[in-house]
Amino acid sequence: MKIQAELSLYPLKTDLLDDAVKLFIEELSQPGITVVPSEMSTRIAGESEAVFRVVGQCFEKACRRNDVVLVAKFSNACPEKSDTEKIRTMVE
Repeated sequence: MKIQAELSLYPLKTDLLDDAVKLFIEELSQPGITVVPSEMSTRIAGESEAVFRVVGQCFEKACRRNDVVLVAKFSNACPEKSDTEKIRTMVE
């Protein structure tokens, strides 16, 4: 089943917020997963098993580096956007 997730990572007790978030987003980029970062969250989409697997793996890696809070919303009702919409969203 195709699903989509909206993720927001909040690193705690560090001054290097951008580095932690960028690394988290880079690690989400795996085969079969569409990643669309924006200002306050990142949307990912793919088959449910792959999405849950990658979110779990990346959360565990982030936890090893910093104390973090990860806010996640999952949906099977939100269709994946076209490439044009993804590019427009990334630019905005």
